Amino acid sequence: MTIIVHHLNNSRSQRILWLLEELGEPYVVRRYERDKKTMRAPASLRAVHPLGRSPVVEVDGHRLIETGAIMEYLVARAGGRFGPPADAQGAILYRQFIHYAEGSMMPPLLALLVVNRLGLLGRPARPTVQGMLNDHLDWLETELAGRPFFAGDIFTAADMMMSFPLEASRARGGLDASRPNILRWLDDMHARPAYQTALTTGGAYAYA
Repeated sequence: MTIIVHHLNNSRSQRILWLLEELGEPYVVRRYERDKKTMRAPASLRAVHPLGRSPVVEVDGHRLIETGAIMEYLVARAGGRFGPPADAQGAILYRQFIHYAEGSMMPPLLALLVVNRLGLLGRPARPTVQGMLNDHLDWLETELAGRPFFAGDIFTAADMMMSFPLEASRARGGLDASRPNILRWLDDMHARPAYQTALTTGGAYAYA
């Protein structure tokens, strides 16, 4: 059965395309474009899932939402490829960052997006929200100082999960050359052939 990815431009679903390319799995992309004024997903996505969010993946008779859950399902389906490393510490790091990406890293990024859109009204809150994000970036910089990937010495789905929040941080969250370990890691991710193929398949992506 063909895997169908409901893909919204400039969104979390880019990571699902990347994983499928790494796995060499055939799939079909159904594209959706954000409203250029509101940047919201089109109403047509609600016909796919009531929340109207992306990614949504149709696979094996299931309709899955939530990037991390989709990642875990596809990794297990592929026999554990790009899953947790064999060593106990690597496995702990893998599970930590699979969930950290959306559970801890994305909330201050989303808050910063809202604050910026409020203009003058949001200005008083910006230093506080930026400080919250900086705490995450500072910690991640130290995490990548001692290893090439988030789960250790091998590339895993945890790296794919972490790509979107760190790409967004570079685009609008103050991630710059003062954190060279994160930027080195991002460059390594973007150099992967499967990442580049996913960009071609998914269409324009503002964070690459």
